[in-house]
Amino acid sequence: MTIETPSQHGEHSPLRRIIGSVFAILQTRLELVGIELAEEKDRLIGVLFLGLAAMMLATMALIALTALIAIAFWDTYRWQALASITAVYAIAGIACALKARSGLRNAPMVFEATLAEFEKDRDVFRKP
Repeated sequence: MTIETPSQHGEHSPLRRIIGSVFAILQTRLELVGIELAEEKDRLIGVLFLGLAAMMLATMALIALTALIAIAFWDTYRWQALASITAVYAIAGIACALKARSGLRNAPMVFEATLAEFEKDRDVFRKP
């Protein structure tokens, strides 16, 4: 049976404190990642719900508008009216697709705060 003396225990103390600090920092950063994931999930669910509601209501409005225009021009310019409506819908669809693509390309970086904290931690450990 070995008995540890205070000098043996003291030699490992700074190393254990450093390792403990590293694990504490990692735990804090992982908690930050979890919080950011939860916030992003909540934001995306809200945006998805509003987007679906907007699409449903816009579709209903477009159906009613199409029927109204078709009825108004049925006796005189039936196919021209329907062709014009189709062209307007196609142009609007292309514009929405381009806007969505632009929104995806210009989206903010995910986990930006976590990456900034990791960068700060790395800088602290690099300093002599």
